[in-house]
Amino acid sequence: MQTTFDHLYDHYHNDLYQYVFYMVKNQHVAEDIVQEVYIKVLKSYHNFRGESSEKTWLFSIARHTTMDYFRKQQRQKSKLATFFNKEQDLTLIKDKDPLPEEVAQLNDELKRIYQLLDHCTLDQKNVLILRYIQSLSIHETAQILEWSESKVKTTQHRAIKKLQELIGED
Repeated sequence: MQTTFDHLYDHYHNDLYQYVFYMVKNQHVAEDIVQEVYIKVLKSYHNFRGESSEKTWLFSIARHTTMDYFRKQQRQKSKLATFFNKEQDLTLIKDKDPLPEEVAQLNDELKRIYQLLDHCTLDQKNVLILRYIQSLSIHETAQILEWSESKVKTTQHRAIKKLQELIGED
């Protein structure tokens, strides 16, 4: 099993980390999620049937693990919100972390697009990251998201249109 893990790590770790990082925008959280993904992979590799590529299978696990993280965050925010009066501004809870180090190295245009991803829906953000940052095909993206290829195409089209509208507002 160690050689299987080494193979997966050597071939997919950078792409996997980058995918999770773009979703959560926090280095430490991304590292924790990726570690959790590897634990899940090691526990369930014997169930891998080869119906998709290893990369697609790995990214699917990463997607589910990241979604679990977001759900947990949402539950925690809901619990925190109960401590405040309804009249109070809950924007105080927002994450004030600076942009990740990698983003600082991007040129201004890419930084702007990266920031605009936050204005897209989670589905749109997933599709844009998988298709354009990870360079996965529509078929691979559909497998990871457990969608039809037509849904990926539609979501991609709407996401690009949304980004174009947001860029036009500047």
